[in-house]
Amino acid sequence: MTKIADIALPDFPLLLAPMEDVSDPPFRALCKENGADVVYTEFISSEGLIRDAAKSTIKLDIYEKERPVGIQIFGAEMDSMLRAVEIVEQSKPDIIDINFGCPVKKVVCKNAGAGILRDIPLMVKLTEAMVKHTSLPVTVKTRLGWDSNSIQIVEVAERLQDVGIKAISIHGRTRVQMYKGDADWKPIAEVKNNQRMHIPVFGNGDVDSPEAAVKMRDEYGLDGAMIGRASIGNPWFFGQVKHFFETGTHKEPPSMLDRIEAARRHLEMSIQWKGEKLAVFETRRHYTNYFKGIPNFKPHRMKMVTSDTAQEVFEAFDEAYHEFADFDFRKLA
Repeated sequence: MTKIADIALPDFPLLLAPMEDVSDPPFRALCKENGADVVYTEFISSEGLIRDAAKSTIKLDIYEKERPVGIQIFGAEMDSMLRAVEIVEQSKPDIIDINFGCPVKKVVCKNAGAGILRDIPLMVKLTEAMVKHTSLPVTVKTRLGWDSNSIQIVEVAERLQDVGIKAISIHGRTRVQMYKGDADWKPIAEVKNNQRMHIPVFGNGDVDSPEAAVKMRDEYGLDGAMIGRASIGNPWFFGQVKHFFETGTHKEPPSMLDRIEAARRHLEMSIQWKGEKLAVFETRRHYTNYFKGIPNFKPHRMKMVTSDTAQEVFEAFDEAYHEFADFDFRKLA
């Protein structure tokens, strides 16, 4: 059993990574149904929260069926982050997660996200203050370092543990790498193998197959995997990994009916949560993966991602199902 503070999780839990414009309540619900053990919100700006910006506050919406759920915030200003913690607490999440890993320029230029990896003392000071400011367990998501010349993640992780975080998720790339090249899990394993570490150490980056998850568990000895891009338009990924853990065989891929029903529910839940216009726009990124690899599917996909109304998207789903109902997805394995 793995535990984040008093939250009991299975051995080698699978966590849904916080992803901007992806890990919203509808998508989190689908991932939870398919085996995600912990889900995280999209990352939320502390400055946006304290200004009561609509784009930030809507991300605080969480639902009972998601638990355990973490709300992730980012920022680099002490006062703003502490006030943001107070606001986040009102939503009653199970975990508060600090984003020290986002590599995007508009975040980094404010010394937030991965930007703070250039100022480790501030990173530790900010974390310590936030831990002391809440009774909720605080976790951290970060990267190996700013660049290949400044990787000191073993020391950084230990210092963050010592000021009170309850788990750490580490992406196996530096900020300079962004998402290029291969994730390096060896330094994450070094964090786990540090005898002074006693909190869970989760790996992130390139867990894109059940085999990769097994490798992270068995060869690198990590406590769990945080799944990001592999889950986009593919909420079944969590269940596929768990099936592989249990049986050593690949689970049957979801049928066309499974995919259509998931895409339909995804859009329906999104409409209920954020209204039709935003829902239609923001679920588009998932359709490529829901229907990935199907020959001659492009006209249907184009209709799904260019339609402006839900009715048109639902019609596109129906037309796609009518044409490809019997498609054998094992051919794509």
